[in-house]
Amino acid sequence: MASLAAKSSRCVIGKKATPARAAVMPIRAPRASFVRCRAEAEEAPAPAPISIEKSGPNMTAVKEINEIMAALPHRYPFLLVDRVVEWEAEKYAVGYKCITINDNFFPGHFPERPIMPGVLQVEAMAQLAGLCMLDPEDKEGKGLFFFGGIEKCRFRKPVVPGDVLMMRTDVIKNNKRFGVVKIAAKGYVGTDLVVEAELTLAMAPKTAAPKAPEA
Repeated sequence: MASLAAKSSRCVIGKKATPARAAVMPIRAPRASFVRCRAEAEEAPAPAPISIEKSGPNMTAVKEINEIMAALPHRYPFLLVDRVVEWEAEKYAVGYKCITINDNFFPGHFPERPIMPGVLQVEAMAQLAGLCMLDPEDKEGKGLFFFGGIEKCRFRKPVVPGDVLMMRTDVIKNNKRFGVVKIAAKGYVGTDLVVEAELTLAMAPKTAAPKAPEA
């Protein structure tokens, strides 16, 4: 009996208890919520394309022609800026001139092939640069600037009747002590650069208002 008990105890002692197996349940990832895009059914109809007669070059004026004439002394046939569309005093200006066959220089330049003279393209940019520098509220200083120089001038493409010469002038240096201003000027027809130059303007000193005679 003792030997059987010992054998039994050895069996009990020597037998390893098997741990209970945990119930392993597969963890499923949550289903991604798919939003069905019903673009065809719910999308708003595309706006109708703008017809070509409504897509002209007209832009909202910051300075229209009367304001330009109030600031510049130029008049027909030498006023070469029709409208200013962006402007920041003594910083930059963007404006344009509409080129038409009625411009007075075309009969002579040239009768067989009308092309806007390059010097007038530069003159137009200089007038826009002057508008950039002149204070519209300063009635005494009207038109007080002169051409001081032209550098790095390039004519890239001809400008012809029907074109809109869009110009931008940026002040790159302003020596107020000597009244000398350097301007980077560019002219475009559409996306094409047609003319560029670095202009120098000489700002004339303002004339002091005459004093009233003493009684």
